Amino acid sequence: MCVLSRQIKKYRLEKNLTQDKLAKMVGVTTQAVSKWECGSTPDVHILPKIADVLDVTTDMLFGREEKDEIYSLARKISRMQNEETYKFVLDICYAIEVGLIPDKTGFDDFWGRFINQTGLITDKYDYFSKTMKDSGMSTLRLSPDFQYCFFMKEPEKGLRDSLADPETLRKIFMIFSDKKLLNIIFYMYSRLNTPVSLCLIAKEVCLDIEETQHCMEILCENNLASCTVAATIDGDMNTYMYNQESSVIPLLCFADEISKHKFKDLWVIFQRTKPLL
Repeated sequence: MCVLSRQIKKYRLEKNLTQDKLAKMVGVTTQAVSKWECGSTPDVHILPKIADVLDVTTDMLFGREEKDEIYSLARKISRMQNEETYKFVLDICYAIEVGLIPDKTGFDDFWGRFINQTGLITDKYDYFSKTMKDSGMSTLRLSPDFQYCFFMKEPEKGLRDSLADPETLRKIFMIFSDKKLLNIIFYMYSRLNTPVSLCLIAKEVCLDIEETQHCMEILCENNLASCTVAATIDGDMNTYMYNQESSVIPLLCFADEISKHKFKDLWVIFQRTKPLL
């Protein structure tokens, strides 16, 4: 059996179509479909019709779906204008999340309500979907004007062994639980990433210079900020910038997610047979 034959049969079965049903939709005989799946090749002009009925591309019929789909998607995104890029990428994330639902019988219903956002978004609630499986996990937030997603493939050695030790992680959480440090983080991130003097930081967050200096040393030690020495007429002066590659924003988003009281789960899929950590 050739690749084309295997692919036609594979996608026909995925669509829950009989050979007779596929034949009627394409406009050929049932015998023609049977021959295709046994090794004969459809006429070139009918391949696009087969692809349309099976909801695939002609490349996918020839077994090139993974390479071509991912490559084509990357090329499409690279050509987009900035204002539409993240909307399109988020729609792809929605599609991935719906595809992770194990109940395929409700696929079309989930797809229609989730992608079109019909009846989901209100001003009163934040909406979340979560999947937790042995192979990985995901979280997607679909809230009024606040939407993001997280996907993680399960590490081969397990998540616990992939993370830093609990004491190291505790120190990071202590930074965000400290009111002075958190106020500085919010101030620094409210500015464009330009150097800020210690005096200006102290003034904006209502701390004295000594306290501010201590706080900035902590942020720099933990790679949340960097210090640069600037030459001035009064001598050298330390200036500070937040690190552009920092994960502060995702961490704040997840902290906000945990804090929610008014929220609705679109669905929670828990199919793990092993601990989360």
